Amino acid sequence: MISEQSWADAQLLWDYHQMHHELRPCSVAIGLGSHDLGVADTTVDLYKRGLAPLIVFTGATSRTTQDRMPRGEAVHYRERALELGVPGDAVLVEPRARNTGENIRFSRAVLEAAGVEVSSVLLISKPYEERRAYATARKLWPEVEFVSASTPMTLEEYVDSIQDARLVIDMLVGALQRLLLYPKQGFTITQTVPDDVTAAYDRLRRASFTSRLMPDGADARR
Repeated sequence: MISEQSWADAQLLWDYHQMHHELRPCSVAIGLGSHDLGVADTTVDLYKRGLAPLIVFTGATSRTTQDRMPRGEAVHYRERALELGVPGDAVLVEPRARNTGENIRFSRAVLEAAGVEVSSVLLISKPYEERRAYATARKLWPEVEFVSASTPMTLEEYVDSIQDARLVIDMLVGALQRLLLYPKQGFTITQTVPDDVTAAYDRLRRASFTSRLMPDGADARR
């Protein structure tokens, strides 16, 4: 049973992890691979709304996607986009990335190889990964403007889609830990974490929402 306090703390983390950017047209949309095909669907929706003329899907496989997406996350995302009516020449695939840093570096290389000039990127991720994806991208590609996006949904809606409330809260806690640790390791830019968010994070850790934590100082960028 999850306490009322833990739900309130999870809501604070959920809200913080999203950048709340105003969407605008960008040079390209980059969809970050994961277990969640909703990222592909949202990327396609933004493409169809005219917010980017080109899509890059990036991602290999991981232990959580190798069964569901055996051909690789980016390949399955592209197939989904084609099913939804996006023309094949509007979708590039980066099939090697195994962490967020590689998503950014390898996507940049794909775009450079294709001769695409990039001044701004619409960066699409899972809702609770917006801030970490943004912080990573700003660190690795500082000359480009990034606009963060994800599937618009509430915490309750996301929990319903995953069907595992404890796992979702664990993921929120793990994502915040990485935001706290990664700047010191050179993986992301530093961002201000409000005191109430830090306090909520500490309470959730004490309440044993810890399955997605890594040892402090470990390199676990997935």
